[in-house]
Amino acid sequence: MAEEKITAADAAGASAGMPQFDLTTFASQVTWLIITFGILYFVLSQLILPKIENTLSNRHNRIADDLDTASRMQREAEEAEKAYERVLADAKAKAHNVAESTRASINEEIEREVAAADSEAAAQALKSEAKISDIRSAALSNIDTIAKDVASDIIKKFIGKAPTAAQLKKILGS
Repeated sequence: MAEEKITAADAAGASAGMPQFDLTTFASQVTWLIITFGILYFVLSQLILPKIENTLSNRHNRIADDLDTASRMQREAEEAEKAYERVLADAKAKAHNVAESTRASINEEIEREVAAADSEAAAQALKSEAKISDIRSAALSNIDTIAKDVASDIIKKFIGKAPTAAQLKKILGS
């Protein structure tokens, strides 16, 4: 009752080896194979592959957009670098011009001050030469008197008495 009867076909199939090659079930297996592959093809072509294709397309579009954005940003960066270099060159030129104009104005001021100092020194030199000339003239005018006094003193020390003015005149030859 609980035991099932084994038919001759079951025994032959079991003894024959692999059930896939059993010719009695071959038509049924081919039918189920076609149905299974049909369902699998439908599921893949209508559900899974469109989603994969959509994902790949979105990814491709995103990559293309990112590459476009990157190339645009690179161009902007290069333009910004060129603008920076222009501004830097302008600033350097302006600084150079300011330095040159400052240097030139300082040199002019130094030259004016040197010229003023030179003219003042020349005026002082003329004054000093005039004073020296006056002192020399005064000294030369007094030299006769000083020579008479010195000669008189020297004679007085050697002789012991001072010479007269006529004697001094005769000794000095004046």
